[in-house]
Amino acid sequence: MFKKTLRILLKLYLSTWGIFLLFYCIGIWRAKVSFVEAIKMLGVFVPTSRFLIGFHIFFLLVYVLFVIIRYAVRGFKKRGWTLALKRFSFSLVIPIFVIYISIKGIISFNSTEFFNYDWDYSIENTSEKATNRYEIDGKHRGMSVFWSYDQEDVQKATKDLIKDNIEWATVIPFIDQKNETTNKIEGKVIPDVWSRRDSVTMKHIRRLQEKEISVHLKPHIWLREGWRSNIQLSQEDWDIWFKSYEERMLQYARMAAKMDVPLFCIGTELRTAIQHQPDVWIPFIKKIKEIYTGQLTYASNWDDPIERIPFWKELDYIGVQAYFPLTTNRNPDLETIKAGWDTHITALKKASSQYDMPILFTEIGYRSDDAATIAPWEWGAVTGALTKKKSDQTQQRAYEAMFQKLWNEPWFAGCYIWQWHTRTTAEGAKTNVDFTPRFKPAENTIAKWYGTVGEKTINPK
Repeated sequence: MFKKTLRILLKLYLSTWGIFLLFYCIGIWRAKVSFVEAIKMLGVFVPTSRFLIGFHIFFLLVYVLFVIIRYAVRGFKKRGWTLALKRFSFSLVIPIFVIYISIKGIISFNSTEFFNYDWDYSIENTSEKATNRYEIDGKHRGMSVFWSYDQEDVQKATKDLIKDNIEWATVIPFIDQKNETTNKIEGKVIPDVWSRRDSVTMKHIRRLQEKEISVHLKPHIWLREGWRSNIQLSQEDWDIWFKSYEERMLQYARMAAKMDVPLFCIGTELRTAIQHQPDVWIPFIKKIKEIYTGQLTYASNWDDPIERIPFWKELDYIGVQAYFPLTTNRNPDLETIKAGWDTHITALKKASSQYDMPILFTEIGYRSDDAATIAPWEWGAVTGALTKKKSDQTQQRAYEAMFQKLWNEPWFAGCYIWQWHTRTTAEGAKTNVDFTPRFKPAENTIAKWYGTVGEKTINPK
């Protein structure tokens, strides 16, 4: 009996892998990904704990379904369809129906919000191309954009960027690294030879430039496990790591030069890499300047002491990932959020004065839940609609407070909102509690402020 059960489990386990690979192959075929690239992608995400946990949860569901079907079949053999349908209904159909109704009820409750926002259509850009208010006040009216493979979604989302007075867009290519103790970034670099992934990135850049949207090229290291700000290596391994990082970033600098990108970010949230190798960064930046003549920034995390970063004077902007905590309470009013900026503004203004350089928010974003201003850096979970109370009002107030406090400051060079997904739908936004402002009142607030001209920003170097 045990051996039989084990054989069944093994067959189901292998079949589950087969189902996964079938859907994966369909996905890469639709996305027109090459076979070699598809194999590489499998090697990247399959060994991760997140994938393996998710896969084995799916396998357990497959096994439970098999047990229920076997139970119903045995009932059919005993007493025919009556017992089979009874067993199947009580074991599967009714529980699924109850779970479905419960989930829908929880999501409906969490999404219910008594917030009436008067959308102002008069401030929207109805032309086919982005404006250029940046030339007037030096403010970056930016958005971090993530693209889907659906061209209809992409075209609609690009039109909406223009409609919302967005003039700059961050394009983010991801650089793969296994974890916090891996001493080398993955992949090989041949100068001026572009991979398939590079070609896709350049395609996104061209699409934006065709609409006269300026591009901020901002490569991110993406760890399959851990966070790039916490990379921990021996000194010998740091040397190996930085060499591989430099090779990859110089390639992106070549891309920025080739594509005539006006702003390039030399790194994002690399706290330990700077702490352990402070002396390598200025020579690295000089190498970038030999390739690329546009403006440069670095994206420091909101809680990184600005004064401990040794190379600001080599750049044009002090970049900040501006996920500052602003309140301690949920559903805060506008004045409370505004007051939460005071301490942070004092520090930012001091840093700008010290380095005679404008502050640029390389990222800023708020989830649309009632705790968005408490810990803005926290990612929304997949189950967010089930576990969080939706609050478009909190998200909208958070942006309104930020713009009221900062937009007209001459040391403030603007911001890049996190994040804009081209696949977002108006229907999905009704229950979405994640960062995207699309189809939410925050979108109109951003458009309103981006449509105004602030005070002239101090000139970057």
